[in-house]
Amino acid sequence: MSRTFPLTRRAFLAGVGASLATAVLPVFADTRAKELRIGYQKAANTLVLLKSHQTLEKRLAPQGITVKWTEFPAGPQLLEGLNVGAIDFGYVGEAPPVITQAAGANFVYTAYEIPTPHAEGILVHQDAPIRSIADLKGKKIALNKGSDVHWFLVAALQKAGVKYTDVQTVFLPPADARAAFERDAIDAWAIWDPFLEAAKRQSNARLLTDGSGIVSHHQFFLSARPYAQQNSDVLASVLDEVGKEGEWVRGHYAEAAAQLAPIQGLDASVIEAGLRHYAHVYKPVDAAVLAEQQHIADTFTELRIIPTKIVTKDAVLAAQA
Repeated sequence: MSRTFPLTRRAFLAGVGASLATAVLPVFADTRAKELRIGYQKAANTLVLLKSHQTLEKRLAPQGITVKWTEFPAGPQLLEGLNVGAIDFGYVGEAPPVITQAAGANFVYTAYEIPTPHAEGILVHQDAPIRSIADLKGKKIALNKGSDVHWFLVAALQKAGVKYTDVQTVFLPPADARAAFERDAIDAWAIWDPFLEAAKRQSNARLLTDGSGIVSHHQFFLSARPYAQQNSDVLASVLDEVGKEGEWVRGHYAEAAAQLAPIQGLDASVIEAGLRHYAHVYKPVDAAVLAEQQHIADTFTELRIIPTKIVTKDAVLAAQA
């Protein structure tokens, strides 16, 4: 386990805390929420463990703040919950924020996980003649619409010189996509861990490519803008606990996997392999990562995946811009 993480975490909290605190409006000083509503996905390991360990609840209880957890099947649905005011905070991949911002959602980037390109991949059947991304031309590829693998597929095709319109995208959530893959109804499947690792081990699947050299595969913590403006100290506490959880995971992969296995319904060895594909290291949002998000947004606009051009740095608090 890295011994530099506590320093990284202190720097992380200093950066995030300062950005959030300077954006708080005095008029909201006495209107802090008494409930923090967090959206999570079963595959979001750090948040799932944070929920299970109840450390955040213990930390916020002396302030009279309770925590409500709501599970979502994937990032797009989670951000729809954020958009309609059902949750205050959540964790998603790189494509959902772009799509949701284009839909007019009022959120801010709060922090991000350093690159995890090995945590997503494109699977084909073991005996398929598909040997390169270029071979996907004309093929049926399943993916969860608007999730991080949506951008991964676009980027992989671009790198191989294949147009996005030259493949047949089949939009399916992970469980349905796996079923379609196993009955040969699709030719390829773009998916993330731990579902990726499970399919590699349990289905007739071969990894065509992961995200290495193609995408960064950042994960983001996002907050509803009004909540971030009014509850900077609460969010700083959340991010502190998230950082501690990430540090613990990196030193206890097997134990973390054993705890996640009954929650995620997968074998612990599958989960542990997937855990090792994520970094579990988080940093304040900066200009470089926002530039990467802008590139995704511009590409999605050109492909008409989103209807309008957006500026990703608009989705930060003033002090972070």
